[in-house]
Amino acid sequence: MPEAAPTPSDHLQALKSEFRRHLETFYAGLKLAPPYESVEKAIRALTTMIHALPVEEQTRIMSDPALQWQQFRRAFETSGLVKKHRGIIAALARNRVAVNLPIEYDHFLSLFIA
Repeated sequence: MPEAAPTPSDHLQALKSEFRRHLETFYAGLKLAPPYESVEKAIRALTTMIHALPVEEQTRIMSDPALQWQQFRRAFETSGLVKKHRGIIAALARNRVAVNLPIEYDHFLSLFIA
């Protein structure tokens, strides 16, 4: 029996899981405890933003890592995560070479030095 094709809900769940993993990696790389309530708020913000888009746009986002990072950054910013640990993260972000995170996390770090 062939496996059922993933549904939009499956894709969204995978995107939310990936965002959560990126947030955990981000805070771990900065050696900070994640602000859990705000992390959950960010994941809800991502869900709301994706649901508001036309299905065609959702499909494009699911298949394009660059578009996913744009959505992750928007959710990070709109959820208020950018206000948590602001001074500490801003200081770390200004010394980027000392931050032990892959370059894609600059999507988040740049919000602290803007």
